[in-house]
Amino acid sequence: MAAVSPAPDGIAAYPAVAAEPRRVRPGIRLALRVGAGIAILLITALAVGFGPFVRGLSAVSSWSVLAALALAVVATSAAAWRWRIVAHGYGLDLSRRAAFAAYYRSQFLNAVLPAGVLGDVHRAWVHGRDQARVGVAARAVVVERILGQLVQIALTLAVLLPLGFGSSLVPLAWCAGAIAVVAAVAAAAALLPGRRPMLRREWILLRPVLTRPAALSAIVLASVVVVASHVALFVVASIAVGLPFDGGIAAVGLVVLGASAIPLNVGGWGPREAAAGAAFALVGLGASAGVAASTAFGVLALVGVAPGAVVLLLERRSRS
Repeated sequence: MAAVSPAPDGIAAYPAVAAEPRRVRPGIRLALRVGAGIAILLITALAVGFGPFVRGLSAVSSWSVLAALALAVVATSAAAWRWRIVAHGYGLDLSRRAAFAAYYRSQFLNAVLPAGVLGDVHRAWVHGRDQARVGVAARAVVVERILGQLVQIALTLAVLLPLGFGSSLVPLAWCAGAIAVVAAVAAAAALLPGRRPMLRREWILLRPVLTRPAALSAIVLASVVVVASHVALFVVASIAVGLPFDGGIAAVGLVVLGASAIPLNVGGWGPREAAAGAAFALVGLGASAGVAASTAFGVLALVGVAPGAVVLLLERRSRS
């Protein structure tokens, strides 16, 4: 029998033979996610043509690049602040400078690697390795992202659901209602009896953070700043492709951001473009305009997190 060596955080490591299926399954899941993202992107291109993609790419200009870089600094600072709060709640050390650099790095990796989450996996692993608590660091990253998504969903619902039936944005309100239903189903599934012990354990670990009004308020505030920065970038992208600015563009941006969180993408591309086309069509601006705006948004978002590549390069040099 193969020897079982101790693993970090008290979790026993599996023997090499037993661990092999676990290596295969994540690879298959990743391939399915990437394949689904490519399929969604191709279906979107077949529906609207390749012209909107070209329009979005050609719309990127120097002023929009500067805006993307500035908004990325704001969003990254707020997200790193949120991560530090959650990490400290788990008893992990994380300085402002380290959190800021690591978050830039993870956003860049999310943008250039499939599935859009591998940067967060790397961020958790590096932080956990430095703290000799990989499992706890992974929990902190997962919880930090979940809290951010919850605030984003709540903000989307708060903005879109109060719309009156006379508004041209009512279809987006129905989309927000669908998001609420999905969130409710997910919450109900999480509360199944088999998951309660896990949820209770996580609650005990995070209770010092989530029951402190100052910490919880800071997490919500940081998340709102992150969402607002991303929506502002979507507005910049929409203006860049020639669309007039109004409140409807910002509302559509909230829906598109929600679609961006779906992990069936290729570096963020896929559901985002499909959702943008559908949302713009619903509000009467045309699916082609939505795809063009989403394309410009994707390019500008990548430009905004490009400093993460510098972080990676400096880290490699420091290790060599």
